[in-house]
Amino acid sequence: MVRKFDFNPIGRALLCMGLMLATMSCSKSAVNETGQDTINTDRTLSFSGMDWIVRTSGTAKQGPGPNLFSDAPENVWVDEQGRLHLKIVQKGGFWYCAGVILRRSMGYGQYVFYISSDVSKLDQNVVAGLFTYKNDHEEIDIEFSRWSVADNKDSQFAVQPSDRAGNKVRYDLNLLGTQSTHAFDWQPDRIDFISLQGHGLSPKPENLIQEWTYTGDDIPPKNEERLRMNLWLFRGAAPSDLKEQEIIIEKVEFIKK
Repeated sequence: MVRKFDFNPIGRALLCMGLMLATMSCSKSAVNETGQDTINTDRTLSFSGMDWIVRTSGTAKQGPGPNLFSDAPENVWVDEQGRLHLKIVQKGGFWYCAGVILRRSMGYGQYVFYISSDVSKLDQNVVAGLFTYKNDHEEIDIEFSRWSVADNKDSQFAVQPSDRAGNKVRYDLNLLGTQSTHAFDWQPDRIDFISLQGHGLSPKPENLIQEWTYTGDDIPPKNEERLRMNLWLFRGAAPSDLKEQEIIIEKVEFIKK
């Protein structure tokens, strides 16, 4: 027997209000690299003509790392030149990492990142990531890190799961200045990666750092992934020099093909 419930007008109003609040709350949440919702945040920013959610974890450590992430202006900001700054800072004895998430999915195409800081000089415990993410097995990465080993190569292209043979290429930037350009062109049957000295997408022998084409079995499908950029501490370890860390991103471009 099915029991019917007859809500009075006040009950119906309270129910509707509850549903509205739940919907509003869900619309403000972002998803972290472990697939869990972050603390709801109202802070967004405009950068390179796109809208980004500024990541925060509140008081609970989250992946990657795990780490604390802060949406405070001293962690994430756009300067007067329109450049995005992501910074790891220490506050109250704790290290707070930084990250942004594009509000909408872009899908297949070329993602280009113009960097204006020498990411080869990041501390050995720091990771800077430029990537699309849906889940831990649908992810395309450009990462700058020595992964806590001082004499490691400082950069890599990767398609997750990166521990699978053939899914990762490591290289050294050997930067000649603070400016570099990095990109991946994601298509259904291939992903073309490239890193270049200076700003610009025209590879020449004198400015080519590394290029790689991936055609393996783990090319992610277009599936509501979103572009992310973050600066975090490997395994949550403090910078070995105990200094604050920063990456400056001049601009980001998306080229639909």
